[in-house]
Amino acid sequence: MERGFCVWFTGLSGSGKTTITRMLEQSLLERGLKVEVLDGDVVRTNLSKGLGFSREDRETNLLRIAFVADLLVRNGVIVLVAAITPFQNVRDAVRRQLGDYIEVFTNCPLEACIQRDVKGLYKKALAGEIKQFTGIDDPYDIPERPEVELFTHKESPEDSLARILLTLEMLGRIPPMPGNAYSEEDVALIQRRLAELGYI
Repeated sequence: MERGFCVWFTGLSGSGKTTITRMLEQSLLERGLKVEVLDGDVVRTNLSKGLGFSREDRETNLLRIAFVADLLVRNGVIVLVAAITPFQNVRDAVRRQLGDYIEVFTNCPLEACIQRDVKGLYKKALAGEIKQFTGIDDPYDIPERPEVELFTHKESPEDSLARILLTLEMLGRIPPMPGNAYSEEDVALIQRRLAELGYI
């Protein structure tokens, strides 16, 4: 049985992680691939019920997600994780644990995330009703070497998705789809990124 791999989305709340994860899931399913999504909010409700938002509890929650992801990856499943994952040390630990780990940074400025505020969480955090909220009174470590960086405040979800799919194709993780036309600019950008990271 072939091993799967993990695509781990990190970014502030409201930066587009879940939206693009679901689009990627659909695209991979259409290619006949086995896919599971582990959404940070859903996992916290089910697997990590009772944990708070201290640094220790956040790290525990993320390492639980990584444990489940590793089980699935070992059984040939492509795992998509959408979780804020604010700490670089945890992202490094997850990368070591999973091995075949592709990090996607949904890079969206805090101001844009606050304007979107789809769940109303920033409003509560700014009013002091939610404590230890990432980006407001809790830190977010900017990823050091993500395989893919998306600028979700100025590009469409479809453009973001295309860049992830092209990266996965160029890394040999998924077969290319006939008829998919990527721009020369995107191809050059991804080739440069993967060369910088030592993949090619």
